Amino acid sequence: MSSFYVEWLNLLIRWSHLIVGIGWIGTSFYFIALDLSLKKREKMNPGVYGTAWEVHGGGFYHVEKYLVAPPALPSDLIWYKWEAYLTWVSGFLLLIVQYYWNANTFLIDRSVLPLLPSQAIVISVLTLVGGWLIYDQLCKSPIGKNTPLLAVCLFVLIVGAAYLLTHVFSGRGALIHVGAFIGTIMAVNVFGIIVPNQKKIVASLLKHEAPDPRLGAIGKQRSVHNNYLTLPVLLMMVSNHYPFLTGHPQSWILVAFILLLGGSIRHFLNRHEAHDPLLKYVWTVPLAAAALGVLLVMTAPKPLDIDPSLTVSDAQVLTLTAKHCTMCHAARPTHDGFDAPPKGVLLTSTDQLILHKDQIMAQAVNGTAMPLGNETHMTEEDRKTLGAWLQSH
Repeated sequence: MSSFYVEWLNLLIRWSHLIVGIGWIGTSFYFIALDLSLKKREKMNPGVYGTAWEVHGGGFYHVEKYLVAPPALPSDLIWYKWEAYLTWVSGFLLLIVQYYWNANTFLIDRSVLPLLPSQAIVISVLTLVGGWLIYDQLCKSPIGKNTPLLAVCLFVLIVGAAYLLTHVFSGRGALIHVGAFIGTIMAVNVFGIIVPNQKKIVASLLKHEAPDPRLGAIGKQRSVHNNYLTLPVLLMMVSNHYPFLTGHPQSWILVAFILLLGGSIRHFLNRHEAHDPLLKYVWTVPLAAAALGVLLVMTAPKPLDIDPSLTVSDAQVLTLTAKHCTMCHAARPTHDGFDAPPKGVLLTSTDQLILHKDQIMAQAVNGTAMPLGNETHMTEEDRKTLGAWLQSH
């Protein structure tokens, strides 16, 4: 299929992924905030746990939460599940179109591990399935009853997966898979735990039977996990736009601090919504600041040590870029994955190289994000040669 049509397919799936993802994240944030804002009032209907008054769009809303079934449930009860399902489905389709279809370019880096596309795809799928199974067993084990211990185990699980993935896939492929790893856990929480448990509870209530309280507790636990994982997974999903993340030699350590940063911000917002005393959760501010500080230090530019006496001619640099750059960055790319130069960047002349000097230095000299997947086996000496020429201009 022409890469032009693949690009359109990519765009439409990505657009759909964003739309349903916003819906899922919005409902997750809303219902956690709603739960935390419920208050017991003097006059409440029988069976109501708490109520909240809200204002939006020029109107007022009075929301009640029942822990037992009201006398009747409407047939149009809203479940809020399809946003989660479609987010995962569209995300997996995007993984297929972007990373499986172009595995040699975006998923595999032979300097990390020489894989065949079929091997990389199998590892990808097994990682997503295995991540859910391990997470689910942790939650169902005695560890799941100890929230701090479970949080530590989940942190170790995700960082461990990041370590594995960064030693198997390209930088871009690894971090997008960390996001998919977390996103799969979140989606299956909804599909396999939260909604089925809620259906059992509704069935019991409609029969005027006491529902198993464990079902609600388990669903709530998984819902809270999803809420805290949202900020880190969002950053992972946009990481491929930032070579200082995907090209970092210890990007799995960056994942650890991204989890701390996102989780602490989410905890601060949740406890604020619950109107807890500030002193009970203000500790998250220095934790978030420390995590961000470590990320800034770790990702700070580390220029390649280039011999200042190294002289490179225009002919030499154009020979080098013809080997490593122009297969994609030409008016008519020869790379199978592109019909047009990425981002409209052309690198076929010295003037064009100078025009994009800063980007080239960041991504192909001081960083290793380019060439994609290092398909052309660009060496450190090649990068120093390119850097020496750019620095002299």
